[in-house]
Amino acid sequence: MALRLAFLGTPDFAVPTLAELLAQGHDIACVYAQPPRPKGRGLAAEPSPVHKFALASNLAVRTPLTLKDEAQQELFAALDLDAAIVVAYGLILPKAILAAPRLGCFNLHGSLLPRWRGAAPIQRAIMEGDAETGVMVMRMEEGLDTGPVLMAERIAVARKTYGELHDELARLGADLMVRALAALERGATAETPQSPDGVTYAKKISKDEARIDWSKSARAIDCLVRGLSPVPGAWTMANGERLKVLFAEPAEGAGPPGKILDDRLTVACGEGALRLLRLQRAGKSAMDADELRRGFSLPPGTTLG
Repeated sequence: MALRLAFLGTPDFAVPTLAELLAQGHDIACVYAQPPRPKGRGLAAEPSPVHKFALASNLAVRTPLTLKDEAQQELFAALDLDAAIVVAYGLILPKAILAAPRLGCFNLHGSLLPRWRGAAPIQRAIMEGDAETGVMVMRMEEGLDTGPVLMAERIAVARKTYGELHDELARLGADLMVRALAALERGATAETPQSPDGVTYAKKISKDEARIDWSKSARAIDCLVRGLSPVPGAWTMANGERLKVLFAEPAEGAGPPGKILDDRLTVACGEGALRLLRLQRAGKSAMDADELRRGFSLPPGTTLG
């Protein structure tokens, strides 16, 4: 049986779930997304990925700055929803919104809760060297990612970048949300409270932490590089220019931190070394190390910082 739903989401990560809900025949009464933001050199307002997808799918879209005012809450309640689905929306849902749908509001979150509640769970899992992560569907409460879990899927992080893991979790999450809704319709869901132990918070990525500190271990820097690739990109200074490092691998070698040890762009770290494999100069496209070195001198002995 099709459910009457509102979908609340903003970035690319949310689009596969909205697409899958439509494909399964659910009635999307309205899509909520963050308002268009200035983007590009002209700073023209550009709709978010969810907003664009909704318009292309002939769905009604609302982009309020807040859901805390009474008028917006009345509009939401008037949708007469069975449930609301939330995926990386970016606004806090007040109690009146959470209480409006018949079955409740359900969030798809990109971590194994209670680890990495908050804004940047995928990046933080990689940056901290977690062996596994996943997606969870939870019933929303007023707290930040605190609600009981309906369903979960786990996957290995391995040596995936943020971009790769983001896309994999987005696809996995779309399937998980559809299965959770089907179980909800049948009355076959078991809601498991989150453990009070192991709670961590995934704060937004700051500009400062994207700069590579070569005095750290090769493992820690490798996790930073993968966790920020392709955006915003971990970076270092080279020849007076900011250079993003998008992918690297552990390598043999030792020396003063930041020193290039050979002609394969092996760089000494505080412990161990990393071979830089994919990089990006300011204003240019990403390229493999060999291609970069043909137009950018980085001989052995150069120190990055």
